[in-house]
Amino acid sequence: MRSTITLNKVFTNLLAAVLLSATLTTVVNAAPWPVYAKHPTHRTRNIGRGVQLEAYYPSTNFKVYRDNGAAVTSGNSLVRGDLKETAMTYISSLGVNRTNLSWRSGFEEGNTGVAYFRQSYDGVPFANAVSNVAFVGDKVASYGTSFIDLTSATIAPSAPSVSWRSVLPQIEESLEASYNNINATLEYFVKPDGQVALTHIIQLQNPETDAWFEAFIDAHSGELISVNDFVAHASYTVVPIIKASFADGLETLTDPQDIEASPLGWHNIGQGQETTTTSGNNALSVRGQELGVATNGEQNFLAAYDDTLAPTDRSNIEASKTNAFYILNVLHDVTYRYGFTERAFNFQQNNFDNGGRARDRVLVSVQDASGKNNANFATPPDGQSGICRMFTWDLTPVERDGALQNDILIHEFAHGVTNRMTGGGNGRCLQTTEAGGMGEGWGDAIADWFAQTSATTRDFTMAGYVTNRAGGLRRFPYSTNAQTNPLRYGDLATLREVHNIGEVWATILHDLYAALVDERGFSDAKLTNPDGTEGNVIWMRLIIDALTLQPCNPTFVQAKEAIVQADQNRYNGDNFCLISRAFATRGLGANARSGRYQNDFSVPEGC
Repeated sequence: MRSTITLNKVFTNLLAAVLLSATLTTVVNAAPWPVYAKHPTHRTRNIGRGVQLEAYYPSTNFKVYRDNGAAVTSGNSLVRGDLKETAMTYISSLGVNRTNLSWRSGFEEGNTGVAYFRQSYDGVPFANAVSNVAFVGDKVASYGTSFIDLTSATIAPSAPSVSWRSVLPQIEESLEASYNNINATLEYFVKPDGQVALTHIIQLQNPETDAWFEAFIDAHSGELISVNDFVAHASYTVVPIIKASFADGLETLTDPQDIEASPLGWHNIGQGQETTTTSGNNALSVRGQELGVATNGEQNFLAAYDDTLAPTDRSNIEASKTNAFYILNVLHDVTYRYGFTERAFNFQQNNFDNGGRARDRVLVSVQDASGKNNANFATPPDGQSGICRMFTWDLTPVERDGALQNDILIHEFAHGVTNRMTGGGNGRCLQTTEAGGMGEGWGDAIADWFAQTSATTRDFTMAGYVTNRAGGLRRFPYSTNAQTNPLRYGDLATLREVHNIGEVWATILHDLYAALVDERGFSDAKLTNPDGTEGNVIWMRLIIDALTLQPCNPTFVQAKEAIVQADQNRYNGDNFCLISRAFATRGLGANARSGRYQNDFSVPEGC
């Protein structure tokens, strides 16, 4: 009984959901700028007690070099231990004073390395002025920066004059959430008017509403000036991961774990203790206070779901916890193979001395009582558990369970992957309207990837089972046929909501997938062999690699360029023209520009 109560207390304290990056400023739509002009740098939301916040991140410059990157002038080659110094040398060569560079994180894989920095002033790092630089060997592959000009900025004194605890009651009341006892930090924050505020940064949560915020409090006035929202929302006994939902049939699988990715299996956290519950190193699956429990033998979870009965049927509850546990573990293992490792800020309780921060397995709550007809995933920084909430859906006479809709679980976990890998593990770098939209798009696209089972790329729909609609949740199926799905890059000029923007990005990635498979073939071993030369393997490699290259809060154009550079880094640019044509088909051509949202169908010279 004691362990159950402790588990519930820990899970309740960690559970939450909702993240935005915001600034309490008046939104001014001054002509002639169109409304969408703020997509790459802003995002406006209403939270808490009627508080409207406008998120802001300085605009980002991003450069990819393909195979033309210059060697770092110091002569340092990229070997383990030299990444930080090599990156600092390069950034310094661009005119940035080394004293204004604050190391955030970085990692190396083979001959490649990625380093993440923050701008700093008087020893205090910036929260939203960041950079990332990638290397292949000793040559620069890409560089992104949102650093500001410190010489012309108005910067607040670096010593706080107001404590955050003195204003905490007001902050908690306005956000309708409570401080969660994670250590506060002191960081600078660039405001939309160019002024730089000194801020206390704390985390607040409300498990009843799923809220989980990172609040930026002015250290001189006590004003709440910005909020990051760690949760990504989605509108949506095991079902094998290559099947979309319960409607496609249950199967009993034996030993599905990938020992290369999970060396101690799924029911061990590295302390010699095997479990017979839905608890392990990668994930913990519960309903309320209850873990899933083995139904037969030591680690056999054989409860079969019956959707003619309510989700709350005892056997259905166990099946729901089991399916969520299985899917999240498979997702851990597959994405690990493709590069979402400990060093790249993944989710594990024990990191086995492989780098990164541990004690952050994914916690999933099935049939969660806090919502209906939806799901969400909270992605705090590396070292804090990701939180996934799966709800039931009441669109049919007998409610259906979101945890039996695999593509929703995949979509949600993908939020964790993209939020962790973009920007170096801080969870802050998909916060603008445009970047947040791509976060939704990656979720659908990765679910699409798992659902494709042959060299014939099929149209894909999200959440058809729980919605009881052939078309699922989205406006159009994902299809290479422009009559079936007409979405193009230029549509962003009329779109405001992140899921709608995400549909455009996922459509483009669907076309890219189909083009790669048509050209390079299909691998049946995609889940365990990331080194194949087939198109579906290449697609996932490019998606994962590009996340580490792209800048904080990327635009569509910058994310495309990161994919191009990823192809150069891993495949010597062999797919450059194919990638360029696939993007151009949907209006994201060679001359497309960030923030303009005008279709361009041109391809680079020679393609």
